[in-house]
Amino acid sequence: MWKWDYVVALLPKLLDAFLVTLGATLIGFILSILIGLIFAIAGRSAYRLIRWTVRSIVEFIRSTPLLVQVFFLYYSVPMLTGLAMSAFVTGVIALGLHYGTYMSEVFRSGIDAVPRGQWEAATALHLSKRKTWLSVILPQALPPVIPMMGNYLIVIFKETPTLSAITLVELLLTAKSEASVSYRVFEPYTIVGLLFLIVSLIFSYGIRRLEKRMLRRGHPEGGEKR
Repeated sequence: MWKWDYVVALLPKLLDAFLVTLGATLIGFILSILIGLIFAIAGRSAYRLIRWTVRSIVEFIRSTPLLVQVFFLYYSVPMLTGLAMSAFVTGVIALGLHYGTYMSEVFRSGIDAVPRGQWEAATALHLSKRKTWLSVILPQALPPVIPMMGNYLIVIFKETPTLSAITLVELLLTAKSEASVSYRVFEPYTIVGLLFLIVSLIFSYGIRRLEKRMLRRGHPEGGEKR
């Protein structure tokens, strides 16, 4: 039976853990965007060694499980370097690095879709590489890939329970701990499932709205008709 008094007592703990989960998701997502952009741009370097190194790193990370990477960063890196990190910092770095490799492929597809004439026009105008990327290429490459970026935001959010393996007290681990003490599993896991569902739906709605806004900016006349 569902006990509301137990739910009321449980909610503050779950909401605190939910904030940790949400924080790890958003920071990890931002980090994945930065890493993805760096990998995508470096993968187009004129130097073969840089291109080969970047592609090797991307393939290696994409071909190994996130959980293994989390364990390596949390347990092995401190032993090898003496640099110890908290579970939260480790988890954020692991999420950002792992999904940054996937983001790099998303950005690569967007960059490849930019017409070659845009590159040639930037060269004809004697724009620097920095100016070419920031003013010409990225403004055209990023809007079409926003839906894919949004999908990875939701995936990262749903992957945060993996971080409980390194004792990060996120939402699911908190529910497990409470269930092991109270021997009640119905309420904690139901609330966790609802929170994941609600936030995922909010993310999906926000992504759709952003996509429509970007399309209206690209086609203002069509936007007005709709």
